[in-house]
Amino acid sequence: MSDEPEQLEMWCAGEDWCPITTTANLVGKKWHPVIVHRLLQNGPSGFNALKEEVDGVSSKVLSDSLSDLEQKRLVNRDIVSEKPVRVEYSLTRIGKSLRPVIFAMRDWGAEYLAPAEDERSSVA
Repeated sequence: MSDEPEQLEMWCAGEDWCPITTTANLVGKKWHPVIVHRLLQNGPSGFNALKEEVDGVSSKVLSDSLSDLEQKRLVNRDIVSEKPVRVEYSLTRIGKSLRPVIFAMRDWGAEYLAPAEDERSSVA
C-alpha cells in the first residue's frame, strides 16, 4: 500500500478554491461530521450503536447518510454475520484522515457555541 493519500475526483479540480469545496462536499451535510466523529471516537460500530451515539437522527436519515458516506469512500460497510444479518460500519483510510478536520470543527464549535438556555439560567 502506498503512503500517498488516495485522490478524490472533483468537478472543480484545478481551481484554487477546490480543496475547500472538496472538504465541504464530504462533511457538509448535517449528520456526516457527527457520524465520522463517532466512528473516530468509538471505532467500528453497528447501525443501532451508531443511532444511539448520534442522538436525534432518524433511522432513515442515518441509513441515507451512511450510504452517502460509503459512496464518498469515507465509510466501509461490512457484513459481520448472515443470520441474523449484522452490519458494521468503519472508517476508510480517507475517513480516518478527516480526524484533524473533525476535531478542529468540534473545538471551534465548543469555543463559539452559546450555552443552552438551561445552562444560562442556572449560571444567573
